[in-house]
Amino acid sequence: MNQTARLLIDSQCALGEGPIWHPGRQQLFFFDINNETLFAVTADGAFADSWMFNETVAAAAILDDDTLVLATDTGLKQFDLATGGMNRINEIEADNAQTRTNDSRVHPSGAFWIGTMDRGPAEAPIGAVYHYRAGVLTTLKSGIAIPNATCFSPDGRIAYWTDTPSRRIMQCATDPATGMPVGEWTLFADVSDQPGYPDGAVIDSEGYLWNARWGGSCVVRHAPDGSVDRIIDVPVSQVTCPAFGGKDLKTLFITTANKNMSPEQLAAEKVAGGLFAIDLDIAGLPEAKITL
Repeated sequence: MNQTARLLIDSQCALGEGPIWHPGRQQLFFFDINNETLFAVTADGAFADSWMFNETVAAAAILDDDTLVLATDTGLKQFDLATGGMNRINEIEADNAQTRTNDSRVHPSGAFWIGTMDRGPAEAPIGAVYHYRAGVLTTLKSGIAIPNATCFSPDGRIAYWTDTPSRRIMQCATDPATGMPVGEWTLFADVSDQPGYPDGAVIDSEGYLWNARWGGSCVVRHAPDGSVDRIIDVPVSQVTCPAFGGKDLKTLFITTANKNMSPEQLAAEKVAGGLFAIDLDIAGLPEAKITL
């Protein structure tokens, strides 16, 4: 089954990413990574606020109604939404100018899985994946090119993840109480015969995985066995990450990008970098809150 997402905001993001729905504020937060900006918008597409930073910020975790935890160039920082104040929590690759944070998400246990990657055009495999919970930072993976698709089963017993160039989404058993891997990584879905490359992903309330396809103009819903269940078409090519939101968590928001596009591509995709949305018959899950 194919459906098509509608343009919600012509946000013209160079690299729209990291969307999460904040139920306490009834707002969607998302980033333009390349322009070091965080946006907050309502479910109907009205801008509520925006913040600019002097470093790359790629992802956020919810602490409470007034505070986010941001995954930045130098590590985790507590961010006060009212004042814009930032407090350091934990350094992550702060001494490595070659890397930046990327796709990250909170496990149901409150553990924040954080990905890093090469900030240069080469996208060399110098990134990593970290696990942060209750003050402890643990390295889970290294030698990564582009970490993406970090998400977790509703019961917290399975983690999903991809190194985008591999075009393979992987899965691993996790401890539901801590969010730590307790098994080996195995193949969930090989998408090399499907459009685009696997980018950001989110799990719905039925345990199905929704994966954005960079270069593929779509979001694909995978069943728990990895098979394709349905496809949401997006009228731009560089699709980056989905997020469930709205009052009933039945709206799928989709971020996109317009970076590195030729003048011809930009002319053909005038709303590339926009925020898209589609109303569904399936609910998502509330984002888990981080455990500091």
